[in-house]
Amino acid sequence: MRSKEKDGKFMSSVKVGPKGQIVIPKEVRDMFEISPGDTLLLLADSQKGIAIERYGVFAKIADAIFAGKAKELYPQQSEEDSRSFAKAIQEAGEDEGE
Repeated sequence: MRSKEKDGKFMSSVKVGPKGQIVIPKEVRDMFEISPGDTLLLLADSQKGIAIERYGVFAKIADAIFAGKAKELYPQQSEEDSRSFAKAIQEAGEDEGE
């Protein structure tokens, strides 16, 4: 598939290599200011799919949850579920040395 970029959106195919790795296209790395050494957080849901985001974005979400804003951010989730999510974010960052 050829890469397509329009109005801040990008679509391209990527291939999974023999070690299970993919290359994030340069246009996307530039768009999201992703640099070598950055930590990305991968979220996977068997029903909804895969999402990849910079760790810093989720670290801010975790901080807000721990600051008492869980219901504001995720009103449909219980406080316990939101705190569990925030703790998992922090642990993911610790695993990567963030």
